Amino acid sequence: MGKVKRKNWIRVPVGSIVVVAAIAACSSQAPRSQESNLSNAVTVNETAASAAPSEGGAPQVPPAPGTAAGLPDDRTPLSEPQGPIDPKSAEAAGQVVQHYGALIEQKRFDEAAPLWSDIKAGKTFGDRFRAFREIHVQVGKPADMEGAAGSIYITVPVVLYGATSGGSPFNCRGDATLRRVNDVPGSTERQRQWHISTIEC
Repeated sequence: MGKVKRKNWIRVPVGSIVVVAAIAACSSQAPRSQESNLSNAVTVNETAASAAPSEGGAPQVPPAPGTAAGLPDDRTPLSEPQGPIDPKSAEAAGQVVQHYGALIEQKRFDEAAPLWSDIKAGKTFGDRFRAFREIHVQVGKPADMEGAAGSIYITVPVVLYGATSGGSPFNCRGDATLRRVNDVPGSTERQRQWHISTIEC
């Protein structure tokens, strides 16, 4: 998997994989088949010279930021973390999505599922991509946090792209929504951490 060149996105290394940052939406509902075309998927340009070819297939390239299928074209520079990140912060939520993206890029779906609030929903979402030949993830800049009924929510734009098991290119643009409990009495440590609630894609 090639690294995606980026300038203004959050970068967090996870092993040897670097996932690019932004947000949009990819739902936890199971598809009609394990290799559904994904209702919002669009075709990726197979002839772009800058992309590395996938195994036995055409080159796979991410959609450009600012396009209908790409991440928001956010030109505000993002500073690199200078020390520990507050686990309650938007940056921490973005890291969760980045880590999730790195795991599914490596097809480590069982390890990725616990990053969801509902582990079963996380497994269902990951199962959509188990048979895919190639998966890449772009993650965008987290939005502002919002509070509701003792919980904090945040959305992060994401783009999933790659190749199905048959080699057909796919691209899916959406938003990941994350939630954590706002330190209310009786909440567990896990509930007070950021977890993915939905990915609508």
